[in-house]
Amino acid sequence: MRTRTTAVALAAAALLAAGLTACSSSATTTDTKAPATSAAAQPSAPPAAAASEAATTTQVPAATGTAAAPAATAPAGIPPKPDAATQAKYIAALTAIDPEIVGDKPDRAVSRGRDQCRSVAQYPSDQTKLVELAGQRFTSAQHPQGFGPEKSAKILAAVRAHICPTY
Repeated sequence: MRTRTTAVALAAAALLAAGLTACSSSATTTDTKAPATSAAAQPSAPPAAAASEAATTTQVPAATGTAAAPAATAPAGIPPKPDAATQAKYIAALTAIDPEIVGDKPDRAVSRGRDQCRSVAQYPSDQTKLVELAGQRFTSAQHPQGFGPEKSAKILAAVRAHICPTY
C-alpha cells in the first residue's frame, strides 16, 4: 500500500514539476531555468495542495487579462436592487403616475425598472427608443400594450431618478 501511495506522490510531483517548468517558459523573464531550479530547491507541499496551487498560478494571469478588457468596454448592466428607502420613493413615483403600474406587485415594478436601466445604458441618448421600451416593459392587465407614450416617459424619468441615476 505504501508503494502505491509513494508512486502516486512521485507521479504527482513529477507532473507538478513539469507544469511549473511549462509555466516558466511563458514567463517574461529572460532566465527560464530560474523558476524551475527555485521550485525544485523549495520544500514540496503535499501533492494535492501543490497541484491546486499550480493550477491557481497558471489560471490567474489568463483570467486577469481577459476580465479587465470587457469590463472597460461593456455598457452598464442591471443595477443592484435598491435599498428600502430608494425602493419606496420609486414605488411612490410610479404610483403617482398611475397606480396600476405597480398594482400589488412592487417587486415586479422594481425588476422592470432594473431591466429598463439596461436599456438606458444601451441607448443613452435615444429618448424615443427608451420611451418605447418602457411602454413595452411596463404593462398591466388593463394596459397590456403599455400606458402610452406620455406615461411611459414619466416612468422612464422615475427609473432614471431612482433605480439608475448614474446611467
